[in-house]
Amino acid sequence: MKTLGWIGLGNMGAPMATNLLKAGYKVNFYRRDITKSSPLIALGATPLDDINNFITHTDIIFLTLPDDAIVEDMFNQIVTNDISRKVFINSSTISPNLATNISKAIQLKGGHYLDAPVSGSVKPAIDGTLLFLVGGEKEVYEGAIPFFEIMGKSHYYLGEAGNGSKAKLAINYYMAVVVQGLAETVLFAEQNGVSRELMTAIVNDSACGSGMSKIKTPAVISDEYPAAFPLKFMLKDIRLAQDAGWNTALTQATEQAYANASGQGLAEQDLMAVIKAIQ
Repeated sequence: MKTLGWIGLGNMGAPMATNLLKAGYKVNFYRRDITKSSPLIALGATPLDDINNFITHTDIIFLTLPDDAIVEDMFNQIVTNDISRKVFINSSTISPNLATNISKAIQLKGGHYLDAPVSGSVKPAIDGTLLFLVGGEKEVYEGAIPFFEIMGKSHYYLGEAGNGSKAKLAINYYMAVVVQGLAETVLFAEQNGVSRELMTAIVNDSACGSGMSKIKTPAVISDEYPAAFPLKFMLKDIRLAQDAGWNTALTQATEQAYANASGQGLAEQDLMAVIKAIQ
């Protein structure tokens, strides 16, 4: 059995790696901050504090890191090692150009790369119901399917590396627009005497109702927004979509709404907190 590894055990990475451990896989993880422990150790995961040692003793390495700069820095360290026949599955949300460049760099060193961002937040990560959007070598993708099926409910092969990141930015852009639309719908109704409870019930019972509107309804009614998907990451992804060439009037208005929310101190709250900035 191949030894799996993880870099980036945050809100998403930790439950994803946990599901692999529960399925019986051996999992190493690179401890970027040696002062931090992890509950995964109690489940049998092995912490390795040296990146060279981690790569040497790991066959298939998953990454869930927050942004382009951190991902690029990590791969700059990775490619200084012997990575021949190693597989890197990057589930971070990054720019398509960076995904393409990393794939080329890994292949030059004899390794394999999949860009495999996920659609879904913390609860789907815990439940193993994420959607994997995968670009890269098809044979490598097919070899990784057993892992995707443990951590997710669906996986989509999209062709060359970078295409997974393009699909992820597209679906996140849609999510941003839906959440902003729900916020404005509720506020418009509230301004005209229709309560949040009634308006969200109407939305969810109509053709406009969706999984997203139903998930966000309790937060809208309580006006409390603990982060399932932090607003700062949505703002990052909207801007990545703009950088990738999608910059319509709606994109600009959406970016402005989330930027305003971030500027009002809501960056660490859930993206649904954009309602507070619009209000």
